[in-house]
Parts: sequence; structure tokens; C-alpha cells
Amino acid sequence: MAITMKRKGYGQVEPNHLSGIVTGQIYAQLPTNTDIVQLEQGQFAKYDYAAGEVNFTGEGEFMLVYNEERLYDERKQNHKDFIYKAEDFTDKRLYPRLIRTYVGDIMTTNTIEVPNTSDSAEVGAATLSVGGYLTISETGFLTPATAPGDGIAWKVVKEYTMPDGQPGVKIQRVQ
Repeated sequence: MAITMKRKGYGQVEPNHLSGIVTGQIYAQLPTNTDIVQLEQGQFAKYDYAAGEVNFTGEGEFMLVYNEERLYDERKQNHKDFIYKAEDFTDKRLYPRLIRTYVGDIMTTNTIEVPNTSDSAEVGAATLSVGGYLTISETGFLTPATAPGDGIAWKVVKEYTMPDGQPGVKIQRVQ
């Protein structure tokens, strides 16, 4: 059955079972490369310690962007309203929290394929199916794939719903 992934607002993640949280493999002390102006929950980036920055092109594997959400009015804001934007920081650089993922990890997300620039705009039209694969694009977004490639791969294991009622998928890292 085809799952059409459209979402309003920014990406969301439910960390159903992420080993990096339990093992303490959470990295959060490097600023992003100055070209990165926003990061959504569920996007992936590299912790390039040698370069002294978080980027999309350094050596090492992609890690999950999973920041502590800061929502200041829960009556008007939801998970879809949270994003890290460089313009919100005094030095105009982000300091994201990245979590290492492992084969077998499970999460629920709707951060598929495309970034968003608004907490109210609708984006995306990726078509997924249970049993299908996702890989990580050069901009750190999960993107549909016909088979696992050479890098990290996730498998769609269940059609799901995010806390705010939007479509989502439960995925498991298989490579």
C-alpha cells in the first residue's frame, strides 16, 4: 500500500528505540558549517570533529538531528513548529544535538525528502510503502530508495501517525 508523505510544518521524530540515547552517544558541542541555515528534527548531519563543525560532507557517518524542543506556548505550538534556524542565534550558527544510530534502531518520523521553510506550509509528496527503503541524501534528508545503498539505510516497517495527526512512518535502521 502506498503512503503519501506530505507534511505541514517542520519535521518530527518520535525516538521509539534509539541506542545512541541509551549509550550516551549524543554529540552537541560543534557549530554547523556557515552554509547550514536550518536543521529540522529527523534530518541527518555529520559531526566533523577534524573540521570543527557539523556538516553534510565530512568524513564519518550521518547522525540523527534530534534537538531538545523549545515550544513557548503549547496552546498554539506543536512539534511541527520547532526548528533550529541560524537567524535565531546570536552568532548565527547552530549547535545541534546529533545522536548516533545503529542497525536495529527504530523511530517514527515524517521528515522525508524535502526541507520546509514555514511552520504552516505543506511540503513533500514522497510515495513510500511498507517494506521500502530510505537512504540519506546529500542534504541530510531521508529519501526513498529501491534498495539499500552503500551507506546507512532505513526500512519502512509501518505506516503511522505523528502526534499531531499528520502521516508518518515507523522505520528501522537495517544498514
